[in-house]
Amino acid sequence: MSYYKYPLLASLFCFTFLFSQTEKEYKINTIAFYNLENLFDFEDAPFIFDEDRTPDGKDHWTQEIYEAKLANMAKVISEIGVDVTGTLPAIIGVSEIENRRVLEDLLNQEPLVKMDYGIVHFDSPDRRGIDVALLYQKKLFTPTNYKAYELLIYDDQDRSKRVYTRDQLLVSGMLDGEKISIIVNHWPSRSGGEQRSRLKRIHAAKLNIQIIDSLFSENPYAKIITMGDFNDDPTSPSIKKVLKTKSAREKMSLKELYNPMEKMHKKGMGTLAYRDAWNLFDQIIISTELAKKDFTSYRFYKAGIFNKNYLQTPNGQYKGYPFRSFVNGYTGGYSDHFPVYIYLIKEKGL
Repeated sequence: MSYYKYPLLASLFCFTFLFSQTEKEYKINTIAFYNLENLFDFEDAPFIFDEDRTPDGKDHWTQEIYEAKLANMAKVISEIGVDVTGTLPAIIGVSEIENRRVLEDLLNQEPLVKMDYGIVHFDSPDRRGIDVALLYQKKLFTPTNYKAYELLIYDDQDRSKRVYTRDQLLVSGMLDGEKISIIVNHWPSRSGGEQRSRLKRIHAAKLNIQIIDSLFSENPYAKIITMGDFNDDPTSPSIKKVLKTKSAREKMSLKELYNPMEKMHKKGMGTLAYRDAWNLFDQIIISTELAKKDFTSYRFYKAGIFNKNYLQTPNGQYKGYPFRSFVNGYTGGYSDHFPVYIYLIKEKGL
């Protein structure tokens, strides 16, 4: 690959490779995921623990702060992948959002409103009131089926006590005429320690692979993306032993999963930092059919972490870490996670 160029074509951007002196043009779309770090509105909702995120609550979460947070989240989403594609992401999975209202307010921000994004969202039983959702450009992606899968897990000490957590959201639809299925995840946290909480994420992984296997049973060549904040790294048991992800796409068999984030993790890259160590909890994992290098239909090209300088803490002990939006008060920052993304490409005219 010697050079790129980006001519606009029917609202999709294309780019050019030079393969053995044969020039080809490709359509390209960005698929992204972003943990929005507690994007709550400023009103007290019944039945969930959101009292801190109100004007009179511990966090003094006012309308002014809420609007500043929305503007920051919209700025980030509007810039993911744009330097390559020339346009905003076709599909974005998000987590840590309180309700549909915050998504509607987010999409009404100036950088996003012109793109006419749609929403797929269900209220989950999470006690904190945080959900996952999928945002999509209506002109590029058309949902055909969607469902929220409940994750049933129980307290380690009291097996009769359920732990209420986020659902896993499955959305299937047509991306520029091609069927694709996307699962948006936010697996149980490491509260209490990684080892003590590990079984909860193992259960989440088992639900995830159950959803994936059901898609494969309908079509072994299904194009599947499972994305999200897994609260585990690419080499953790939930990912490697349950999802059985591969780190190389060249020798994959049918109905397997490729994790492009594993090589990044092994290089020390991450999307969040804790106790002077980087974790790569935010991942986008794809099925065999998307991992192929035949670009006659949409296939994976490249993955990345969106960690521009303005998303990093500018100074102090945590310089370079994600610039959080709230630390003992509103900071003016963004999130405690960096977003991740992949590019899907296919040959123009096919």
